[in-house]
Amino acid sequence: MRQRKIPAVFMRGGTSKAVMFHRHHLPEDQALWPQIFVAVLGAGDATGRQLDGLGGGISSLSKICVVGPPSRPDADVDYTFVQLSPKSEHIDFSSSCGNMTAAVGPFAVDEGLVAAVGDRVAVRIHNTNAGQLIISRFPLDEDQAAVDGEWIVPGVSGQGAPVRLEFQHPGGAATGRLLPTGDSVNVLDVVGVGPLEVSMVDAGNPCVFIAADALGLAGTEMPDALDAQLQLLNHLEAIRCSASVAMGISDSMEAAAKIPGIPKVALVSPAQSAATLSGDPLDESECDITLRMISVGQPHRAIPVTGSMCAAIAAQITDTVVNRLCRPAAAPDDIRIAHPSGVARVGATVTQQKGKWVADNAVLYRTARRLMDGHVYVSAARTPGLSAD
Repeated sequence: MRQRKIPAVFMRGGTSKAVMFHRHHLPEDQALWPQIFVAVLGAGDATGRQLDGLGGGISSLSKICVVGPPSRPDADVDYTFVQLSPKSEHIDFSSSCGNMTAAVGPFAVDEGLVAAVGDRVAVRIHNTNAGQLIISRFPLDEDQAAVDGEWIVPGVSGQGAPVRLEFQHPGGAATGRLLPTGDSVNVLDVVGVGPLEVSMVDAGNPCVFIAADALGLAGTEMPDALDAQLQLLNHLEAIRCSASVAMGISDSMEAAAKIPGIPKVALVSPAQSAATLSGDPLDESECDITLRMISVGQPHRAIPVTGSMCAAIAAQITDTVVNRLCRPAAAPDDIRIAHPSGVARVGATVTQQKGKWVADNAVLYRTARRLMDGHVYVSAARTPGLSAD
């Protein structure tokens, strides 16, 4: 039986990579999408290597983006993000990806979805997963998205043209509330762990923040070191599922296990001197807070954009775990977050309105680049719902 082929673009956005599709190149019936995406990325590989697809064997390289015409008047395009696990065929539409958001604007311009002339452009992106509006601003080169520039993203080799991402009113993306429980800090009774103080914040993506030392960690461990501790990962998954129930994302631990993308888990510690994955030293004076994040069960080798945004917002909410550990002198519009690959700088505006914390916006920079375009091939036997057309 012949293979099916679908037009696609392969792009890097920030520290992630994804296969990008036009909405009209996929079946109208979204129930057919999962089988296609699993085949495209080679997900469900027991070895986790995704050898039979375009996935890269870790969560940040196992992603799909679907871009199409806008469904709301204040946007230029709709963007749907899909997270896949390398080892399972589970498809997660519940979360969004800030890193890949950096690629959506350039994709939209280069593919002719948004007209652009001059030196710069602003693309209004509606993320359908969270109902968020993000404004993507970037330079142009001959009416296409510029690639060359001097912006550095820790974890990405080389330099590139900066993509400024402005997340409008990011609070409550998944739960409807910036603080889903109404409190800055809560105590979860976690099976296998016991009582544990955490902060649960929903901005960009919902996150559960834990002081690293509460789990006997320094907070500067590298991803491979965390990944080697199976019991720790099991405990972090139990914490994640407990937080999912407490935040109202799931109604049971069993249901939470089926939504691995959210909440993200963040291990928090004060600014510390540590080595990065490249071997370069990072001095504590270069950062305000240290984070290690777990995404879809895997320690992240950098930091998710939505995770850094949520942390920057949490740092400004009195008495959260992040607020307690963040350097007091940190400027709210430039919080420096240390992660395994370096430092992420995030700006956020947080205010109190009628006694409630409100996240007005968050701003950060990434780079993006088109790596390949053409057709992706999938087995007809694995995608019976996909027509030969």
